[in-house]
Amino acid sequence: MKLGLLAIALGGGALIALVAWFGGQAIGHEVLEAGWAIPVTLVLHLVQLYLSAIAWRIAVGRRLPRMIVYFRLRWIREAVNSLLPVAQMGGNLVGIRMLTQRGVPAPVSAAGTTLDLTIEALTQFAWTMVGIAVLATISSDTSWRPWVEGGMITMGLALAGFVAAQRAGLMRLIEGMAGQLQRVFPKLSMDALRGLHEELMRLQANRRALVQAFSVHMLAWALGTFEVWLVLTTMQVPVGLGQALVIESLGMAARSAGFVVPGALGVQETGFILVCSLFQIGPDTAIALSMVKRVRELSVGLPGLLAWQWSEGRRLVRGRAGRG
Repeated sequence: MKLGLLAIALGGGALIALVAWFGGQAIGHEVLEAGWAIPVTLVLHLVQLYLSAIAWRIAVGRRLPRMIVYFRLRWIREAVNSLLPVAQMGGNLVGIRMLTQRGVPAPVSAAGTTLDLTIEALTQFAWTMVGIAVLATISSDTSWRPWVEGGMITMGLALAGFVAAQRAGLMRLIEGMAGQLQRVFPKLSMDALRGLHEELMRLQANRRALVQAFSVHMLAWALGTFEVWLVLTTMQVPVGLGQALVIESLGMAARSAGFVVPGALGVQETGFILVCSLFQIGPDTAIALSMVKRVRELSVGLPGLLAWQWSEGRRLVRGRAGRG
């Protein structure tokens, strides 16, 4: 918790410093210019969440609970990961728990969510590669190559290591730690940890489901292109869809790299500044673009946290009523 608060302080300080350095008044003016586009970005983000929920359902391989439940739980996952100091992992644990509470066997919930996370990371890698390919065709400037290629190599090696660890028995390691985990989480069922490796291997063997989930996640990433294009256009910054695609794909890659900082505070803004500079878009506009995304994130995330607490509160009240 202390590390999370420290990360918030550092990230928040970096964000404030960036805004102050590049002009808070200019940034605020550009955010206001894009104000009417924010409702549209909210709709686009909700569609992205719905597509991500579809992909999660495909990865889990269970048609029950209903699709609307997967969407609500995916919304809560996103809210917890984006707004709380949980290093982008707490929301996934919450999602596994809530999915299990709704009738999906715990090993299936955990294995399916792990597979969904893996596919989402792989599709982001693929989407970033698309962005780099587009950048190479529309820009004669090659100064970006060292830092972009270095980042992609690091990202690729990390993903390859994660997939290899799964195949080598990462879940068996977690199963073997069941006793230690139960001491930390007394309510954790031993049955919830049995068979995780077998379930993950079974789900990974379904090639058709993997292709479907991959395709849906790619579509969700692609929608971000229209968000960037719309916001920059409302700020009177002429950009094409190709440029918007590059800004979105590389900007979101930078955000993901800052997963240890809650909300990637400061990291997301720095990423947009670097990518936008490739198209002679000023730092104030890049930060304003990031701020619009954060307004959308808060508008969706805060109700998601409230929905999570409401769900947990109702469950607690029912449990006490049952014991009474």
